[in-house]
Order: sequence, then C-alpha cells, then structure tokens
Amino acid sequence: MASLEVTQGEHFASAHAGPLDELSSYQFFHPLGKGRGFPGKLFLKEPLGMTGMEVSLNKLPAGQGMPFYHKHKTHEELYIFLKGSGQFQVDGRVVPVREGTVIRVAPDGSRTWRNDSQEDLYYIVVQAMAGSMAATDIEDGVPLPERVTWPD
Repeated sequence: MASLEVTQGEHFASAHAGPLDELSSYQFFHPLGKGRGFPGKLFLKEPLGMTGMEVSLNKLPAGQGMPFYHKHKTHEELYIFLKGSGQFQVDGRVVPVREGTVIRVAPDGSRTWRNDSQEDLYYIVVQAMAGSMAATDIEDGVPLPERVTWPD
C-alpha cells in the first residue's frame, strides 16, 4: 500500500499522494464491504485535519462501477472528473461524465456511477454539510496588507 506524504504547519497541512495512475495502491475498507477493500480511493479529511469537509481522490478502473446506490444524511457532494469518461446516475437520470465534468448532488439524491470506457476514470469528491456556507466565497476572504514575496 502507498504511503501518503503529509507536511503540517501551524495553519496548514499538505499531502502528496503520488501520481494519479498509482491511486489504486490506496485502499478504502467500507464497513458494508464485508472486509473487501476498494482500491483507488483515498480520503484526506483525517490526514489533513480538515474540520468542515471531506475530500477523496479516486481512480475507477475501466469497466468498473459503484456496486450500490447511496445517499447521505447531511452531506452534499461535489464530483470533479479529471480524466477518463463514464456515466453518473442521480435519481434515475444518467449524466455522461468526462474530463472537466462537475456534478453536485444534494444529500437525498440517490447516486451511483460507472466507468463504461476502456481507460481509467479519475475524479475528486468533496463532501460538506448542505447549507453550511455562511458567506459567499468573496465575502469570506480577508485581504492582508503584506506585499507578496517569494524566497529565492
């Protein structure tokens, strides 16, 4: 199994998971999976110490798919497709996905997806509590007076 390289500072954490094509060396063991691991899924909430969202890096091999429908109690999800192609199903509606496709699913949306192509499908999933954003992105940012400098 691959090792996630994590660096932490007072106000940040960073991670390096390696090349995308090596994501299958990470495995996620779901409680409903009966001890079977799901290769190609790396959750980042715990290693990065995130408190308001969950993020996962994912690789779905050609011809594979999520073997069940699921929804969430409180989390909406954002799927960002980076490479490859496939199909995503929400509430019975099928949406083709490919590099550059982004799909948001509300907690109650019944979802599943598959890679019906001949190449691996790479994507990122971001989960956050629905309705939890208190401000728009621009309202939450606070400009600082320091001039930007970079060490040489």
